[in-house]
Amino acid sequence: MVRPDDPPAPAGPCYRGRFAPSPTGLLHAGSLVAALASWLDARAHGGRWLVRLEDVDAPRCVPGAGEAILAQLAACGLQPDEPVEWQSRRGAAYEAALQRLVARGWAYPCACTRQAIEAAWAARGVPRQRHAALPYPGTCRPERGGLRGQAPRAWRLHVGRVIADLGLPVPLAWHDRRLGAQAQDVEAAVGDFVLKRADGLWAYQLAVVVDDAAQGISDVVRGEDLADNTPRQIVLQRALGVPTPRYLHTPLVRGANGEKLSKQNGAQPLDLRDPLAALAAAAAVLGLPPPAGALHAALAGWTAAWRTRWAPGAAAGDGGRSLQSGP
Repeated sequence: MVRPDDPPAPAGPCYRGRFAPSPTGLLHAGSLVAALASWLDARAHGGRWLVRLEDVDAPRCVPGAGEAILAQLAACGLQPDEPVEWQSRRGAAYEAALQRLVARGWAYPCACTRQAIEAAWAARGVPRQRHAALPYPGTCRPERGGLRGQAPRAWRLHVGRVIADLGLPVPLAWHDRRLGAQAQDVEAAVGDFVLKRADGLWAYQLAVVVDDAAQGISDVVRGEDLADNTPRQIVLQRALGVPTPRYLHTPLVRGANGEKLSKQNGAQPLDLRDPLAALAAAAAVLGLPPPAGALHAALAGWTAAWRTRWAPGAAAGDGGRSLQSGP
């Protein structure tokens, strides 16, 4: 349900959503939920739906997986409205963004290893908790002596300085269309997060913020496991002077062990011998009714149901794109 304090929804050509999978394997049941939800939200608002392949973490990417993911989406009737973007081709844009932050004094090189970070907290009597990352303690901040002659390994955002210079509220509050009011003290909970990794690869946070801005994304619809990334991305959006999209985080599909279904814990690729059955399972997770009719009729019915629940102010027409196989 749309809440009274939701920001106004963009409509028609102003609405731009996206699905951004990592090609570390094929889509599974959990990723289809996010794909379907983002597609439905775009169609319900009469907007555009983009696909971006987040292949910036090259060592983890599986050759051919990106193309296979696009074929899986096509089999489900989910076709992007614009050419697919590949993050691996966007390095110059990320470098330019990093240099802008460096020029403002908002990014700095860091020599710390993970073990050094844990040791710094252990010296303060704070042990590492299982399944929880410790916030960066600021060891290499320039005002604390910087690298102290060590070789730089990574680049970090100086969260405290960004918050102070821009007068951002602490904690940072934001609104999720499904989860409601959210807040996080980013400096205390996360610390100065990585922009460029020690292996030379671009960090997810920087790449996603730069790409969402470049593609004019107005609405991000993605899995609930990514909700805690949002406040970091908002801080980075403010630092780079780019708009903040609206956010909706979808329910997760969980395995038999209760953990989020993912490629890392052995999630099986989608069985698309019957695409409608796979989509019906994803729609059920989203609280949508069983399919009425064949694939395109089912998508049209789910679009109408989504519009009623999440976009009641949007016009019913979407230019027919929900029933087309392409833009």
